[in-house]
Amino acid sequence: MWKDFKAFAMKGSVIDMAVGVVIGVAFGQITTSLVSDIIMPPLGLILGHIDFNNYYLNLSGKSYASLADARKAGAGVIAYGHFVNVVLDFFIVAFAMFLVVRWFARLKKPEPVAAPTTKPCPYCASDIPIPAVRCPHCTSQLQPA
Repeated sequence: MWKDFKAFAMKGSVIDMAVGVVIGVAFGQITTSLVSDIIMPPLGLILGHIDFNNYYLNLSGKSYASLADARKAGAGVIAYGHFVNVVLDFFIVAFAMFLVVRWFARLKKPEPVAAPTTKPCPYCASDIPIPAVRCPHCTSQLQPA
């Protein structure tokens, strides 16, 4: 059983996937910082000093100065401002991944199209070698190519 597991774990695709997950987590942290530290402050400034992280809907009926105070008190809250940040984070990650995939697609050289080796017989429509002068299927005489 150990040998089977070792063979599975050492496959190239498993290692590639593990590297992808680690890079994805690091990339996620970068985009989270980009959204919360770079994009949202100017957006909040443009919209009148709004900090989306502090927007919440209080379900307890009591008044709290901030989301942190409401959570500390154990009040039920819907933190829709944080949700807005997470949605923006998702769209930034999705757009960045789109750009990366598009870039890699441009780097990939198209495979050359192989020259055809057969042609259709004009009488029976069977595929025959290009230099053939007689069709092996219907025995028709063909014009030389």
